[in-house]
Amino acid sequence: MGGDLRRGGLPGGPDTAGTRSGAEPRPAGTQPGAEPRPAGTPKIVGVVWGLLILNTLGSTGAKTIIPLPRSLIQMLTMGALLAAFTLALAVNLRLRIRPSAFVFLLTLLLVPSMISSLQLESGFGALFRCARLALFIGTLWLLSRWWDGSLSFVRHHIRMYFLVLGSAAAGLLISPGAALPETYGGRLVGALWPLTPPQIGQYAAVIIGLTVLLVMGGRTTRGSAVMVIVPSLVLLALTHTRTATVGLLIGLALAIGSLVLTSAAARRFFAWAVLVSAVAAVGFASALQAWFLRGQSQEYFTSLTGRAKVWDALLAAPRTTSEKLFGVGLGDKSFGGLPIDNSWLAVYQEQGLIGVILVAAIIVVLSGVALLRPPSLQRACAIFLISYCAIASYTEAGLGDASPYLLHLALAASLLAAPAAVPPLATPAIRQPPAVRQRRIPRWARR
Repeated sequence: MGGDLRRGGLPGGPDTAGTRSGAEPRPAGTQPGAEPRPAGTPKIVGVVWGLLILNTLGSTGAKTIIPLPRSLIQMLTMGALLAAFTLALAVNLRLRIRPSAFVFLLTLLLVPSMISSLQLESGFGALFRCARLALFIGTLWLLSRWWDGSLSFVRHHIRMYFLVLGSAAAGLLISPGAALPETYGGRLVGALWPLTPPQIGQYAAVIIGLTVLLVMGGRTTRGSAVMVIVPSLVLLALTHTRTATVGLLIGLALAIGSLVLTSAAARRFFAWAVLVSAVAAVGFASALQAWFLRGQSQEYFTSLTGRAKVWDALLAAPRTTSEKLFGVGLGDKSFGGLPIDNSWLAVYQEQGLIGVILVAAIIVVLSGVALLRPPSLQRACAIFLISYCAIASYTEAGLGDASPYLLHLALAASLLAAPAAVPPLATPAIRQPPAVRQRRIPRWARR
């Protein structure tokens, strides 16, 4: 995987130097005063992105083989965020940033978060989470300098999450009993790092979708793609995560659909996918239904595994006007001791109606920009990420706080960013030879 995913995508490689194949041509008439585009993305930017991913892995989950104190995990994740911000600042000392509607709306989301958290209804932990969100957004602002529509951040995304999935696979090999505990219904969890089944399913689905699009666009070989996709599919199946599976299928369908008119590879893949889906639906209908139900009754399945009861109680709870507008402050995305498991209701609980409007604006703005862009591999990857996050927001929380979902959307924003304008090279003035002095011709010689 590593070698081919790095092809053309190494920091400072052709993907970032404006010479990648298939890239959109730069618009003519570049403004002379525009900021020059960086010659290449520094390697440290990939390290910063990996640290952001480490920060969003969370500190709660299944019991690990070697018990890890939650305080130690929190120290590691918060230390990763501080290190990410420090490194991003070190590599961007001049504070050069690019305008980004996505990061601007995230910055505005800090306002209701701070207003509600200062009331301390959720305790002092709300202020700590606000500081974390502020550092997270600040790091994204510093990284926005290198958001130029290239695939560099896609490769960083795939590599880091593949390493995370590797830890889950290693835990499965070392201790199958700890990785498939009965407390989670035999679903795969992280036995080395506390990862829940929905987390593993999310990471697997995202890198599967992005890798499929990369191989369709000719940015990696089929061999390296198989090395990523096959083990990730196995881990996704072991998690029995319905949200990740549905998000992967619908997200890929929308992304590939955006390329059908311009890519023969997309048309072939779409045709084969329809054929395989039809055969699987007919031949393995009972097995697929059993996998999807996870041994649950139809009634429990229709109530979204008990989520609907928590949602009804949250919406029926009495609230003051301030709580309706600004929420009760950043918390652990729970209500009455039970997880909310819905991004929109979690934002309403913690950041109020203003937070819901801002999060909706983020999705709408990114979707609108993606629809206005001409067909390209970058646009297809962005459509996949946006649609996946929108689908997962119904049964997963995280759009209102520092989370993997915000990182997925940040990656989409980097893919939709237009390449930075490059001023035309100054043409050196050509020194004209001195004018030859005309020699005076005598009058008698003119005849």
